Amino acid sequence: MSGGSAVPGGNAPPAPDVAPAPAADSAPAPAPGRVAVITTASAARHEHLVRQRRFLAEAVAGEPESERMLRVEVWLDSEEPDDEELDAEERDGEELATANAAGLRADISLHVPPGPGGLRVAAGRNAAAHAAIDAGADLLVFLDVDCLPGRELLPRYRDAAARHPEAILSGPVTYLASVQRPELIDDLPALRRPHRARPAPAPGALVTAPDAQYDLFWSLSFALTASTWHRLGGFDESYEGYGAEDTDLAWTARSRGIPLIWVGGADAFHQWHPTSSPPWAHLDAILRNGAVFADRWGTWPMGGWLDAFAAAGAVEHRDGTWRRAPDGPVRRR
Repeated sequence: MSGGSAVPGGNAPPAPDVAPAPAADSAPAPAPGRVAVITTASAARHEHLVRQRRFLAEAVAGEPESERMLRVEVWLDSEEPDDEELDAEERDGEELATANAAGLRADISLHVPPGPGGLRVAAGRNAAAHAAIDAGADLLVFLDVDCLPGRELLPRYRDAAARHPEAILSGPVTYLASVQRPELIDDLPALRRPHRARPAPAPGALVTAPDAQYDLFWSLSFALTASTWHRLGGFDESYEGYGAEDTDLAWTARSRGIPLIWVGGADAFHQWHPTSSPPWAHLDAILRNGAVFADRWGTWPMGGWLDAFAAAGAVEHRDGTWRRAPDGPVRRR
């Protein structure tokens, strides 16, 4: 469900080698108490959400009640989902879960309907974060609805937050192929193949990103403490529809001196769904959100996509901005 604005250009270079974060002079702070896992969802991703719920149940099975995960889901469609339909889908997959099915459902469910520009992912994540913090969460883990958590995702984020409570934490993401449909969390390690354009440190390693790598941040899987969330201020809700809200968040973090740390072993696995390259269905949102970003930061994001649209005659760069080209194609799949 992420706008995916750090990837869409398709032209990110392989990640350079970066030194691990220096060891703290003193012992790490106590691990965060309650962890909230936040997901924005829509009807188009019911199947992915059901599988994610099952994998989360496996990931936290056996944890003590004092460390119980707080599950927050935000529905972004015009209407909230049909509970009976969701219940039926969960019953279909219940036999594959190792935890009680009751543990799969949200503790907090919110509804943030679309705006004029499309799904309000930024606003939904902000609402979820505030609700989670109000409910006592110390660590916020944002997991895109398309992503399955590896068994070590939550423990690695907890450990990293204890050592670097002031940072944004980001784990590796593997894109699964269309034929890869894992049914159990222990199926995931054999499928691990992290996205090559981003750092993927060894399990347990924490690598501090230099300024240039903030452009590589994406919101498919990341975590931060409640205090860092307050310092960051959340997502800019001017972004609606596809693109740029996560790059904007990263640039805001960089401007405020908030470290970005790549967390080895905090693996997530992105479930396959059809895409187009460039994403023609999102052209208008890319132009609109790109203009919001450019107005704030003085440069346009998603340059690779814009160049591809321009090569197809759909957009043009004129007077310092990108816009639809006269007589250009309206949409292409």
